[in-house]
Amino acid sequence: MDNANIRNYQIVSAIFVCILGTLLHFTYEFFGQNIFVASFSAVNESVWEHLKLLYFPMLLTTIIGYFYIEKNVSNFLCSKLLGIITSMLFIIIFFYTYTGIIGKSIVFIDIASFFIAVILAEYLAYKLMVSNFKCNTIIAIIILKIILICFVVFTYYTPKIEIFRDPVSNQYGIIKDIRN
Repeated sequence: MDNANIRNYQIVSAIFVCILGTLLHFTYEFFGQNIFVASFSAVNESVWEHLKLLYFPMLLTTIIGYFYIEKNVSNFLCSKLLGIITSMLFIIIFFYTYTGIIGKSIVFIDIASFFIAVILAEYLAYKLMVSNFKCNTIIAIIILKIILICFVVFTYYTPKIEIFRDPVSNQYGIIKDIRN
């Protein structure tokens, strides 16, 4: 597969992730706070829940791309994984840095940082795919699964640390207690 096809896939992936990630911000409420939908949608305004908006669409494009590109790009899964991790770290570091400096969150900046994170992830993944970067695909699959499990488990059993705190309600996880 030539670099142009890989680049085009990454561009389509970025557009898809931006659109689906934006929609996932609203799906939990749209589907009446459905417990299944909560696993992959933001259930509150915490940074952790907003990372789902990156992870799940990127995971989906990674799975699709695995069948479309992987047979021609041996480092595909690792490249996508590193893109995903980089984008999530960018969101966390950027959010806590700028809110620490100015003392509050600004919605426009948060939205812009989401789009920047997606572009950063897909660009990094592309650059790695067309390089001589070598990796272990099995380890990439294991890490993707661990992150997936963390998102699902922490949706319902949320640690009481800052990244999980909803700044609007000052609560953690699903506001409506699903365990009753």
